[in-house]
Amino acid sequence: MMLLRRRFLAGMGAFGAAALLGPQRVWASAQIAFGDVRIDTLSDGNLMLPADFILGGMPEEELKVVVEAFGLSRDQLTPPCNVTLLRDGTHTVLFDVGAGPDFQPSAGKLAEALNLLDVPAEDVTHVVFTHAHPDHLWGVLDEFDEPVFVNAAHLIGRTEFDYWTNPDTVASIDSARTTFAVGAARRLSAMVENLTLLEDGADVLPGVIAHLTPGHTPGHMSFRVGEGKDAVMVVGDAIGNHHVAFVHPEWKSGSDQDAEMAARTRMMLLDDMARDKTAIIGFHLPDGGIGRVEKEGQGYRFVAGA
Repeated sequence: MMLLRRRFLAGMGAFGAAALLGPQRVWASAQIAFGDVRIDTLSDGNLMLPADFILGGMPEEELKVVVEAFGLSRDQLTPPCNVTLLRDGTHTVLFDVGAGPDFQPSAGKLAEALNLLDVPAEDVTHVVFTHAHPDHLWGVLDEFDEPVFVNAAHLIGRTEFDYWTNPDTVASIDSARTTFAVGAARRLSAMVENLTLLEDGADVLPGVIAHLTPGHTPGHMSFRVGEGKDAVMVVGDAIGNHHVAFVHPEWKSGSDQDAEMAARTRMMLLDDMARDKTAIIGFHLPDGGIGRVEKEGQGYRFVAGA
């Protein structure tokens, strides 16, 4: 497997008004290739989150060490959003589609990144969702509530679909995520006639296998692309950052809907990828999200682009 190059959009004009809203990640396309497969990660912009949404409730003294080591703010975090694009000469596949126009104004920039690579939305053959949170799903509809990827088959895990389309979810989910539930149900309902539901272990496409990695959401899925030394794991938010999730994967995070299950899933994934030297693509990891997992002390570290 080769990390081929990174491409950048130059200048403030690429960001528009969102550039004024806070710290920005440079727009990038990081690319790897093996055989006939080419994988790009495309920036959808970044989120702007209260730091305690991720860090709240973690052991304060130990957390302070991680915060200082990674230069994190205890007020606000601005994680990047990396959408994965796979092309193999036959299929053009997006793993997640970003936030679209209705979430945070610092996100929803996927269309501009696709334009950079000369990939029209009409050319996308498959849209595969890791889960149904806004920054991953909401970009499936445009500002007029029309489908963006009109020629694509759409795929999501059955458990994830059942959870977000259950009317009881809106009533039972914590209040901070009520809009998540309403927005997910609306978008999943809009595409239901063109939606395939995936089971754990399903073959999504030749060489792409779905794996249930629950915790962040009830039916979160990760996707293994390729085999052996060429294997890549698209993990979505199952490993949601490059700092506490790697250094202390056992810590529970408020960003996960089932924090205990998410921690178990995270530790399993990190252990497997470090042992097998599987490449990782994370939706909120830095430098385009592509890298390797290495064991370090009692935890792990993310090595970008390795």
